[in-house]
Amino acid sequence: MTSTSEHAVTVLISRQVKQGCEAEFERVMDQIIAVAATFKGHLGAQLVRPGDEQGVYDSLYHIVLAFESDSNLKIWQNSPARALGLAAAAPFIEGQALVRQVSGLALWFQPTGPKQVPPPRWKVAVVTWLGIFPTVYMLFLLLGDLLASWPLLTRIMLLTVLVVGLMTWVVAPQLTRMFKPWLYSVSNE
Repeated sequence: MTSTSEHAVTVLISRQVKQGCEAEFERVMDQIIAVAATFKGHLGAQLVRPGDEQGVYDSLYHIVLAFESDSNLKIWQNSPARALGLAAAAPFIEGQALVRQVSGLALWFQPTGPKQVPPPRWKVAVVTWLGIFPTVYMLFLLLGDLLASWPLLTRIMLLTVLVVGLMTWVVAPQLTRMFKPWLYSVSNE
C-alpha cells in the first residue's frame, strides 16, 4: 500500500448544468451521493449549489466527495454504480467535468468560484498559523495539567491529532470564510 492510499482524500468536481435542468441534476446527484455513501471508506459528500451573484445566472455546481483512502476512492470511481449515475446525469450537464483531488487543509484553500485562483502560499501559511497558534494554546491550557504525567511522545501524539481534527473540521473552514476577501483578492492574479 502506498503512502498516498493511506490518507483521506477529497475530490472536488465542478459541473456546468444546463439552464432549466437544475432540479433534475440535483435529484440525480442526491441519488449518486446516497449510493457513494454505501461504499467502503466513504467519509462524506456534499452538493454545493451555485450562487446568484449580482443577478448573473451561474450554473456551475460543485460536488465534494471524501474517502478515507485513495484506494477506496478508486473503487468508487471504477464502480458500475457510479457509471450508471453519471449516465443519468449526462442529459443535464454540458462541457467536461473539472476534477481536483486535495487532501487535508488544502481543501479549505481551494477556489470556490470559476474566476478565483488559489491564494499565494504565504497567505495560506499566515491563515494556517492564525488557526494553529490559538488552537495549540487552547489545548495546552485545557489539557496541559491533565497530560503532564504522560510520556512526551504520547502527549505530542494526542495534541497533534486534536489540532489536525480541529483545524480540518472547525477552525480552517471558519478562517477561510472570514479571510476570503483577502485570500482571493484581485491583486493575487
